[in-house]
Amino acid sequence: MTDFAALFPDEVVTKAYTRLVDVPGLNGELALITIDNGHDHTRPSTFGPAGLTSLNSALDEAFAAEPAAIAVTGKPFVFAVGADLSGVGQVSQREHAEAIAQTGHDVFRRLTESKVPTFAFVNGAALGGGLELALSCHYRTVASNAGAIAFPECYLGLFPGWGGTQLLPNLIGPDAAVTVIIENALAQNRMLNPTKGLKLGIFDELLEGADFLEESVRWLVRVVNGEKTVERPEIDRGKAWDDAVARAKEIVESKTHGASPAVTKTVELIDLARNNDLDAGYAAETQALTDALMSDELRAGLYSFDLTQKRAKKPAGAPDKSLARPVSKVGVVGAGLMAGQLALLFVRRLEVPVVITDIDQERIDKGVAYIHGEIDKLADKGRLSPDGVNKLKGLVSGELDKKAFADADFVIEAVFEKMSLKQQVFAEVEEHVSPEAILATNTSSLSITEMASKLKNPERVVGFHFFNPVAVLPLLEIVRGEKTDDAALATAFQVGKQLKKSCVLVSDAPAFVVNRLLTRFMGEVIASVDEGTPFEVADNALEPLGLPMSPMVLLQLVGPAVAQHVNGTMHEAYPDRFGLSDNLQKFVDAGKTAVWTFDESGNTVVDPEVAELWEQGDDPSTTEQVRERALNALAEEIRIMLDEGVVAEAQDIDLCMLLGAGWPFWLGGITPYLDRAGVSEKVNGKRFLEPGAASLPA
Repeated sequence: MTDFAALFPDEVVTKAYTRLVDVPGLNGELALITIDNGHDHTRPSTFGPAGLTSLNSALDEAFAAEPAAIAVTGKPFVFAVGADLSGVGQVSQREHAEAIAQTGHDVFRRLTESKVPTFAFVNGAALGGGLELALSCHYRTVASNAGAIAFPECYLGLFPGWGGTQLLPNLIGPDAAVTVIIENALAQNRMLNPTKGLKLGIFDELLEGADFLEESVRWLVRVVNGEKTVERPEIDRGKAWDDAVARAKEIVESKTHGASPAVTKTVELIDLARNNDLDAGYAAETQALTDALMSDELRAGLYSFDLTQKRAKKPAGAPDKSLARPVSKVGVVGAGLMAGQLALLFVRRLEVPVVITDIDQERIDKGVAYIHGEIDKLADKGRLSPDGVNKLKGLVSGELDKKAFADADFVIEAVFEKMSLKQQVFAEVEEHVSPEAILATNTSSLSITEMASKLKNPERVVGFHFFNPVAVLPLLEIVRGEKTDDAALATAFQVGKQLKKSCVLVSDAPAFVVNRLLTRFMGEVIASVDEGTPFEVADNALEPLGLPMSPMVLLQLVGPAVAQHVNGTMHEAYPDRFGLSDNLQKFVDAGKTAVWTFDESGNTVVDPEVAELWEQGDDPSTTEQVRERALNALAEEIRIMLDEGVVAEAQDIDLCMLLGAGWPFWLGGITPYLDRAGVSEKVNGKRFLEPGAASLPA
């Protein structure tokens, strides 16, 4: 028998407790099973092997009592958030992986095949295996204040493997299931709220959170007594299913380019579910989950998950938080789009006065109007109450004179990327603020040390580099200049945490982490085009990595002028590795923003004007050669960055690429992929990570 205790020594065991309850109006007892790992809501319940064993024992007790109904619910604010993945990294034998996959099916299926009506009272967050547990029951209620509801598995390079791919399509239809299982997961792990879950048909009844359990029991009585009939849609297993599978394939191809085998497998499993044969479906899920658990891609995905859940919350090198100063007012220099996004984020998260300044009243008025408009949009989406709208709008103001920053504790600039301008702005701000006020810069590539060099108090200057769009991308590169002190840095980390960003400490090196790596690999791709490689060949070269967008699409998103500006900074610092493309400069000078356009038939083609201005050589490369060149460059640059101490470890590089560039979890950021592909050893003579760190145990 598998010794799961040895494989999962750190499992926080979720225990299941059965109690028999006499319920008015019910002809018999209710067996109420509560799942609880003994911690508060900050440590949600998960299912490891011991947790599944406990649930199985609780079901034994429940069925033995021959109750009128069985219901499963969670601890306060949490139903369950899926499998405990902490021990998966230690699994090195296929039979162990298969036992894990099979056990979840065996336990949950008891609820599905019960002759006694079974109910899930989803009182809080329900993710992954937790949602599969709920789907395994015959009926489901959900609390109106329940938190995250989703299948995040595809985001990790996995799939719902304890019944989700089979049960959900047969409950809500294949197209809606594709949205929940695949589309939402691959859209930066989008979650459902209870109302949306009810509308989709995942839940049968939405009840208020205050007396959720009592109302769920009353609803259960009505269902069991036949007073309430739960209607389920008829599932079209013909063309509608074909269309849903076709849409799933398109989504997976566009998002992963075949780079995540488990995500590709998800489509096959959903297609299989049309037969509504749980024996065949669960057997296929078990084998597919076993394959996934024994893959390097999943180990890389779990490595990524661990980085974002643990390392991101305890940033390497961050000073003691006790050194942080309170922030009761924020100043933003600038009133453009980036400044507006920053001001909106600060006022939403910190709920303190935020004042913006600019060079004329018209710009200021436009900036304030933008922020107010975005607050109204949040209200329209139901994310702010009328009182909340009024409060936030009242905290935002605009002033021409930087005297408005006099009582600000934190001032961030978001002006044009020009060193002299940023130095001038900080000099003007310093005249009005206290010596302890933090001066933060959102620069994407310029030196923090040089920016602070002419100030009376350079120790309070810190880099605070967000990624666009500010509200979406979670990374915040916090940059320490040569004279930045611990108090300023601690305050920056504390503010970043309040802004709900994942912070990484970065040294004051050109372009920091994300932009430096993106610029390096983009430079190699563009150089290959300059040499004569067709745009189509160069732009498709990195498809096997499953990156969120191709290099030329990324260039369009970033903006060619911005990309060229950063490249210029990098060329000045490292001319031997960061070349300048005359063609790209002509592209910028011509005001072009995109390489690709559409012809009369709607096909993607190179813009004829771009083809005309771009002077190519006669030494084209193949797709494989461009990919090898770009990956070699990444491996070289990462090793140099680690040697320079830009970040503490390779894990921080990966965290930055995951959260700042949206690189896939199944890559592990980038270093696990470079190790797995043999690029690291070829270029640098050694791996970035120890074998087994983001791959199968050696």
